[in-house]
Amino acid sequence: MKILVFEYITGGGFNKQELPDSLVGEGSLMLNALLNNLTKLDGFDITVMIDWRINQLICETCIHKVIIRPEHDITEEFARLVKQSDLVWPIAPEFDGILQTLCQTVESLGKVLLTSPAAAVAIAGNKFKTYELLSRHQITTVPSRMFDDTYFSSFDRLRTGGEWMVKPVDGVGCADSYLITNRQDFERMAAQKNSYIIQPHLQGAKTSLSCLFKQGRGWLVSVNLQRFELVSGQYHLTDIVVNHHPDSGSYQQLVTKIASALPELWGYVGIDLIENDQVWVLEINPRLTTSFVGIYEALGINIAEAVLQLLNGEPILNPACNQPIIVQAKQETHAS
Repeated sequence: MKILVFEYITGGGFNKQELPDSLVGEGSLMLNALLNNLTKLDGFDITVMIDWRINQLICETCIHKVIIRPEHDITEEFARLVKQSDLVWPIAPEFDGILQTLCQTVESLGKVLLTSPAAAVAIAGNKFKTYELLSRHQITTVPSRMFDDTYFSSFDRLRTGGEWMVKPVDGVGCADSYLITNRQDFERMAAQKNSYIIQPHLQGAKTSLSCLFKQGRGWLVSVNLQRFELVSGQYHLTDIVVNHHPDSGSYQQLVTKIASALPELWGYVGIDLIENDQVWVLEINPRLTTSFVGIYEALGINIAEAVLQLLNGEPILNPACNQPIIVQAKQETHAS
């Protein structure tokens, strides 16, 4: 079986422009972890797309590299390689519809997609659509509204002294997300032309769930703790404690509810939470996340193998070990 792996940042998605260092670090971590998972399995011929500038960052074991250079059209190259493959595993940001478009390409060419389909990405990749969906299903989620002129004009009626987060509706993690505390902050963000949402700035532990999904069912793999620094009104992820603590059952119940609310989710999915007196869903990431990097060492579970098992049945999630593992992400500005 031929598997194509395409991590957008390291795989040539920025082949005609400067590489963003913070995203390269995160992308390399996830790509190498996925390749390490896949090369432990027999019977697969693995092809990976690699930006010519970072060829040396990617592991060399048992894979075929396709080097992407500035002269390549990344859309055409991806489609060409998809046609030559049986299975395709894209890892890409949701902004600008990148991940959704990649999924649509795989689906239109009749190949097996090893992530959530475009229909699920269209919802989970949009923070406001995710909020609306979870709210309709009575799942506690951080209140969200589109940040438009109407909302801006109502600033004086907002709770005095309140703090708010403004973030792109399709942003990844903390990128371009800002804490605002006064009218000047509001005015600065209102001048932006991007599509933003606004949420109350909730205090609490920032956790994430690494999960698997298939046809309305969900399996919790690990509960992770995300640690951040707040610098100049922006959160920066410093590290993640993968498998931070066991599930008493409440997290699996939440995963089950989300699976029912969005049955199109498939494969590995990360769910970001804020926990105080209750558990709030912040966002759903329909792709590999940075937390994935630590799962094999923390639990001995090969996520790539488990995802492939979903093609024919249920995943076998038998931990071979059980320990917390810290994934350093000091250089990152993107949450997992």
